[in-house]
Amino acid sequence: MNVKTFCKSKIGLPILSYHFGDLNASTPKVLIMGGVHGDEIEGVTAALGLLDSFLQDFSYKLNLTLIPTFNLDGVLAKQRTNANGVDLNRNLPTKDWSPEIKTERYHPGTHPCSEPENQALVAYLDSFKPHFILSLHSWFPVLNVNGNCHDEAQCLAKWTGYKIDTDIGYPTPGSLGTYAGLERGYSTLTYEIERGLALDQVLAVHVPAIRECLKVTEHSLNKGKF
Repeated sequence: MNVKTFCKSKIGLPILSYHFGDLNASTPKVLIMGGVHGDEIEGVTAALGLLDSFLQDFSYKLNLTLIPTFNLDGVLAKQRTNANGVDLNRNLPTKDWSPEIKTERYHPGTHPCSEPENQALVAYLDSFKPHFILSLHSWFPVLNVNGNCHDEAQCLAKWTGYKIDTDIGYPTPGSLGTYAGLERGYSTLTYEIERGLALDQVLAVHVPAIRECLKVTEHSLNKGKF
C-alpha cells in the first residue's frame, strides 16, 4: 500500500489517496471514491471500511486507488458542497455543464472544473485512465451505470437487492458519470447506498458487496473486457 496526497482541499487540507496492487502491472485499473458529497456519510463509511479491509487483505490482481474523503472540507463541515459552496458532482467539465444554479446545494461553480479537488481529479483521470470507477454516495438505493460495468452492477445488485439504472432520473450536468463514464469511456458506477442506513450495516453489507464486485473487475481481464 502506498499513501499519497492526492491534492489539497480548498482550505488547504491534504486529501489522501491509497494505492494498492502492482502499480506497474498490466492489470485492470480501478478508482474508488467516497465523500464526493460531504453530507453522505454512508459513502464515506463504506470507503473507510474498504480501506480497513484492504489493509488486512488485498489479494486482487488490480491496480487500485482509493480516495475515501474526496470532498474533505465538506465531510468535516457535514455539508454537500466543498468549502467554496460548490457541488463537486456538478462542476466537472462535461459537454452539458451549465452555470444554472437551481439551488445552492447544486451550485456548479463559476466555470467548469473551477475547484481544486476536480482539477486534481481530471488530471489524475487523464494520467491513470481507469477501467472502472466506483463512486460511493447515499440517496435512494440504486446502482447508476455509465459505461461498460453492468457485470459489476449485477454483482452488487445480487448482494444488496438494489436496482440497476442507466438514468438516475434527473439531469446531472457536470457529473462524474457523464464526464468519465459517457464522454471518456472510463466505466463509472455511482453507488447510491440507502440514506440513513445504520453505519454498522453499511460496513456489514456494502463492504463485502464491493469486495465481491472487485473480483468481477479482476476476472474481466481474462474475458478480454479490457
